Amino acid sequence: MQGKIYSTPKGDIHYWTDFTAPEAMTLVLLPGLTADHRLFDLQVKAFAGRYRILVWDAPGHGASRPFPLDFSLRDQAVWLHGILEQEEVRAFCLVGQSMGGYVAQCFLQEYPGEAAGFIAIDSAPLKRRYTTRWEIALLRYCGLVYRLYPWRALRVAGADGCAETPYGRTLMRRMMDSYTPAEYAALAAHGCRMLADALEANLPYRIDCPALLFCGVHDRAAATKRYNRAWSAGEGLSLVWVPAAGHNANTDNPVYIDQRIGFFLDKLLEPGQA
Repeated sequence: MQGKIYSTPKGDIHYWTDFTAPEAMTLVLLPGLTADHRLFDLQVKAFAGRYRILVWDAPGHGASRPFPLDFSLRDQAVWLHGILEQEEVRAFCLVGQSMGGYVAQCFLQEYPGEAAGFIAIDSAPLKRRYTTRWEIALLRYCGLVYRLYPWRALRVAGADGCAETPYGRTLMRRMMDSYTPAEYAALAAHGCRMLADALEANLPYRIDCPALLFCGVHDRAAATKRYNRAWSAGEGLSLVWVPAAGHNANTDNPVYIDQRIGFFLDKLLEPGQA
């Protein structure tokens, strides 16, 4: 993977590419809140040489720091679009885990008709009708919880709550440890506020490309399983329940997910689809 930088007025966004594959389709991998590009290490390994790959550290995450926490989901979508333009990426599939799935939906809202596909991993819909006003209100108070939670306990709860396997939990702890407790609390709080703002914007967030939803059968993050059931039924989207997996399902059961991503991409590349 080759490290790159995209400069914005607020700071630099770091991302990595592997464009050696002969296939023109690019997998755009978008990690979730407080996670960095390492979240997709197993997918990069699985698809390298088969598809072009681009993965970022979202603003304020990982190497994309320092970065003031005053941006929106829409800002991230705009910057992501700038990165794709900078790299002259044309055919691409957005793959977003949790918060990365929200970024992808904002991208589809801002740039309709550009993405060839969308894959959500333990994410949820941004359409307002799927979320109660109490759930949105609670998002705005998450910062207080993160600030008051003892770091040692939060570090364990964060890893165990996101993943079911030793690999997934160890990786999550390593990503959490790249922040100071204060940095982590501020980033998590900002992400929750940013999500609340995007939901209250009440935009269409129409998915205008083939889409696939994944959700770990043991996902305990908020109401992710309920959201995915409603999202699938309400929008007619295919939902795959990932066995032996939690919220970071792609780290818990990568073989299962990677196989089904491969099937989805094969379908996209059929004549008349991509």
